[in-house]
Order: sequence, then C-alpha cells, then structure tokens
Amino acid sequence: MKIAVFDLDGTLVDSLTDLALCVNKGLRAAGLPEQPLSKYNKFVGNGRDMLVRRAMADRYSDEGFAQVKAVFDEEYKLHCNDNTTAYPGCPELLRRLSDNGIATAVLSNKPDEFVAKILQKLYPGHRFAQAWGQKPQYRCKPNRESLDALLAVCGFTAEDCVYIGDSDVDVLTARNGGVQMAGVSWGFRGREELMNAGAPFVADTAEELGDYLLSL
Repeated sequence: MKIAVFDLDGTLVDSLTDLALCVNKGLRAAGLPEQPLSKYNKFVGNGRDMLVRRAMADRYSDEGFAQVKAVFDEEYKLHCNDNTTAYPGCPELLRRLSDNGIATAVLSNKPDEFVAKILQKLYPGHRFAQAWGQKPQYRCKPNRESLDALLAVCGFTAEDCVYIGDSDVDVLTARNGGVQMAGVSWGFRGREELMNAGAPFVADTAEELGDYLLSL
C-alpha cells in the first residue's frame, strides 16, 4: 500500500447533525415535514441529490426538490462545521500513516465545495495528497470514475491503494475500482452493513485500522 483514500462523512468526520439540520431547513422552507435525526444515517452516502430525495420521501416533486436543495446549499455553506467533529483517533491515524510514508487522500460524495472547508477546520495540520468531493465531471461513487481520476492525479495505481469507508457504497467503490478496502464500524451504517456488502475487514477503532493498513 502506498496511498490510503478515505471516505469523509462517517469515516473521518461525524457530520450527521449538520447535514440533518440543513436539509430539515430546506424541507421546512418547502412546506414539507422535517425528518428525525435518527433517519439521516440511512439518507446519506450517495451524494447531495439523493440525500434530498430520501429526506423528501413520498412527497417528492421537481419543484420541491429544487427548493430544498437550494436552501440546503445556502445553509450548509454557513453551518457545515457547527457540530461536525473528527472521529476519535483519526488525527493520530493520519499522522501515523504519514510517518510511515503512506500518502493519504479523501474521496467523498459530498459536494466538492464543502470538503476543504471541513478538513481545514478538523484536520488543520495534515496534508492530504488530494481531497475531493463530488465533482460534476464524474459520476458519484460507487462508480469508479472519481477514484481512478484521483489516483491518476496523485501518481498512483489501483494496486497501490486501499479505500476506507463506513458503508456499502464504499465497499462497492473499492470493488469497482479494483482496490483493497477497509471498513470502519464507527460511522453511519455500522459493521453489519459493511460485512453484508463484502468488506474484507472492519475496524472498531482508529488504532486497529492503522495496524491493519500498515500490515498491507
């Protein structure tokens, strides 16, 4: 392994509260019922558009979707870091990987414009080789396009890479991209979903994840 590519939400950062609050503001603005925070762990993972559609549920309409998304974008620009935190041990994990000559990167389905802002606050001392959200020229994960492009920009191949994430989307991203994969149980979806999706390894702590990655 030469590069560890991390999912963001549910893997490096716990962002669920800010995502839920901002979508709920959009739902309220569109005259739709808000969703409880407990449901949002199943809404996230496939990008902003799918997050909004899932939150709208059976009240979806094109007009309502556009309104909810527009409010979400404005609110999330202002509030993406209000409650979002780094998961315990992850700053130390990234430092450990760097100290052992392993490059690190982020590849998220979150809109690209929010990724750097969050990482700058929560991981200010760490240098990522690249940190990408969802870019319009690439399809969302689990499509492999963005992973292939990120690795090419970083100068690595699939054989050099391990992809780390917390959901079935991340397992499929790694499989589609032909890279190794490690899951984390502390995120939004939990160990059972990862194992059912075929994750070859699931870590319960950042230290355990570091031990596994450095063994590859």
